Amino acid sequence: METLLALQSGFATSLSLGNLGAALTGAALGIVVGAIPGLGSVTGIALLLPLTFGMDPTTAVILLAALYYGCMFGGAYSAILLNIPGDAPAVMTALDGYPMAKRGEGGKALFSANIASFIGGTTGIVALSFMGPLLAEIGLMFGPPETAALILLALCSIGWMLGDNIAKGLMATMLGILLAVVGIGSTFGHARFTLGSMHLLNGVSFIPLVIGMFGFCQLLEMMTDRPKPGEGPKQIPLRAAIPSRRETLRLLPVSLRSGLIGTLVGILPGAGATTGAFLSYMVQRKIGRNGAEMGKGAVEGVAASEAGNNGAAAGSFAPLLSLGIPGSGTSAVLLGGLMMWGLQPGPLLFATRPDFVWGLVSSMYIGTVMAVIAAMLIIPFLMQILRIPISVLIPVIGTVCVFGAYSVNGSMFDVWLMLGFGVAAYYLKAADFPIAPLILAFVLTPRLESSIRRSFDISNGDPWIFVSSPISVTLVSVICALILMSVVGAGVNWMRKRAAQ
Repeated sequence: METLLALQSGFATSLSLGNLGAALTGAALGIVVGAIPGLGSVTGIALLLPLTFGMDPTTAVILLAALYYGCMFGGAYSAILLNIPGDAPAVMTALDGYPMAKRGEGGKALFSANIASFIGGTTGIVALSFMGPLLAEIGLMFGPPETAALILLALCSIGWMLGDNIAKGLMATMLGILLAVVGIGSTFGHARFTLGSMHLLNGVSFIPLVIGMFGFCQLLEMMTDRPKPGEGPKQIPLRAAIPSRRETLRLLPVSLRSGLIGTLVGILPGAGATTGAFLSYMVQRKIGRNGAEMGKGAVEGVAASEAGNNGAAAGSFAPLLSLGIPGSGTSAVLLGGLMMWGLQPGPLLFATRPDFVWGLVSSMYIGTVMAVIAAMLIIPFLMQILRIPISVLIPVIGTVCVFGAYSVNGSMFDVWLMLGFGVAAYYLKAADFPIAPLILAFVLTPRLESSIRRSFDISNGDPWIFVSSPISVTLVSVICALILMSVVGAGVNWMRKRAAQ
């Protein structure tokens, strides 16, 4: 009852004309920023932050928070229509969204992504409203050893979850890990695998990598394997692209479950929306009825990924507001903004500035509704992309790839890097190597490395710290079981082949 009364007073704050306009503006900007490859929520908030210093703190944070979860909506658009993820979490959406678009179901994929984003984000906001401090305490249970074990579990899973061939999936994962350690190490400051290039001292940039391996690789495939007249995606009327009531009800349990998983992942320091999207996708693939179809154009895959990353975006506000601990890179930027406005996140914030806290939380409900309405309204225009002839689409995608890669650092080196990764991905796919494990390993490895290093610093180099708590013991046990299952499965297959000979 106390929470409901606080929410009621929060809605009185967030429904003021200025705060309502801030939520609408932030949601609309977030959709645009998320849909543009090379930007993402961290860049969008960092660019907008200086413009908000003259605003009321509540209005400013409502604007930035709306931009954050608006980005989660927009990231799916370029992933589904062009196979170019707008940000890292949308990598999982592209696995099923783009195959649906190639079948002429791009509109249905977009509508499903927005429905799942709304359900997953709302699930996270409800959890934040009623269990914010409790969720923050759960997040505190995951120290560096537990976080390292969780990320290692994800790395051990992606190789065989996202590829038909376990060995090739694991090789792609290892290649992603190798690319992630290029540059100056965060621990000792030594240059690693830079080949003497100054451009690689900061490591391989994520945007040129993902644009090259998804977007430019797709461009090469379109150039070398053009559809015959009458083939390829067909334009479908808008009414047929809207999911039916039965299809929407089928997405409901997937979105609720994935939103809850994403929320729990979002409260973990450093986990982020990418991890939430992947774990939600992995769970759906394991327990869903059509897990074998995921990765080939299953709408449940789109829903699981989008609900997971939106749930994680909302969940990251729990440790930020309750403990002052950012759960992602985006919330870390928000933390800096809060401190500049003289607000000190932590347990006392709920008591000293309830108008700010509950105004922000209530505005997230409003902003999410605005984001899904705005997202739905632009889908009919986005569907026109499916009508563009391939002779026009190829140079358009090529231009997006070049500008997206160049926009990161304003460097032509990133453009050449993108082109090189695109060619490499083309030949990897021709040899049946999955690309998604490589990208996810690249994203997760820096967090794994920093968590392992902090764990060893805490224990003075004692490796037993990774089995010193029930959570880490459980996660390590699951990792060992997965490895054992893979080895046993490979051995059984080898014996069957020998027996068949």
